[in-house]
Amino acid sequence: MTMGTNNNNNNNQSIDTPNNNNINNVNLKTNQQQQPKQTDYESQIKQFITGGLAGMMAAAVTHPIDSLKVRMQLQGELSSNPMTASSQQLLNQTPKGSFSMLKHIHETEDKYALLTIPNLSYTYSLSASLLRQATYTTTRFGLYDVFKNLLLSSEKNKSIPFHKKVMVGMLAGAGGAIVGTPADVIMVRMQADGKLPPDQRRNYKSAFNGISRITKEEGFFSLWRGCSPNILRSMFMTAGQISSYDQAKQMMLESGYFVDNIQTHLIASTIAAFVASLVTSPLDVVKTRIMNTKTTTSGSSSVDAPRYKGSN
Repeated sequence: MTMGTNNNNNNNQSIDTPNNNNINNVNLKTNQQQQPKQTDYESQIKQFITGGLAGMMAAAVTHPIDSLKVRMQLQGELSSNPMTASSQQLLNQTPKGSFSMLKHIHETEDKYALLTIPNLSYTYSLSASLLRQATYTTTRFGLYDVFKNLLLSSEKNKSIPFHKKVMVGMLAGAGGAIVGTPADVIMVRMQADGKLPPDQRRNYKSAFNGISRITKEEGFFSLWRGCSPNILRSMFMTAGQISSYDQAKQMMLESGYFVDNIQTHLIASTIAAFVASLVTSPLDVVKTRIMNTKTTTSGSSSVDAPRYKGSN
């Protein structure tokens, strides 16, 4: 009887032990499943922040070149409209080509003109460029990673096809354009001010001064002037830039001749920049010209009518 009782006790212990282990394993798996969700959320927040900061750092370096680009995109617009004597004189003095334009700006305007700081007292358009990156670039880079991670969770081989990368890039670009258009409008107008006759210049003092004045003088929704072409441009820009970067880096690493280092990233970035610029250049011209126009009325005073239809 005693042996039978001991055997029963041993059997009960042997049965209880696996049950306790199973409970511990379930708890461990539950904790493991919950932990990555918090990590993924933190990672996505970091992608938004790092994307925006990287864009702002790049804008601080390339802003003079971007201002030069805007001046050249608006050249044909000046020549196709009725001109005053001052406008005709300004057009006759406008050179063709990037280096000629750069030399012309340096000789005829303040040496800080490409930063848009005439006499160092007003129209600091670098602030608008930084605000644009803080809104537009932060949103599109962050959304790209959010959408890409959603696709990765559904892909068994953990590799997203190129056409899906393009689709994700377009969605992220559209979101970034909607958020960033107001800052883009301010930036374009501040960069374009120097090419206008003195009596037609807007002379925004800063990005926030420009937002305030446009809201008062032209209406709140004028901040989204040119949003439609900007969405199209941003869709193609982000699809061409980010998806091309991802694809180029993936192909380079799979070739066996490259490793995941800064050299590979620089080469992939160069390829992506070339593709994005080539694809979006026509849309960028349209966007710039629409954003530089004014509304027809502001309260009781009239201003220049917009030269393009469907800009809002």
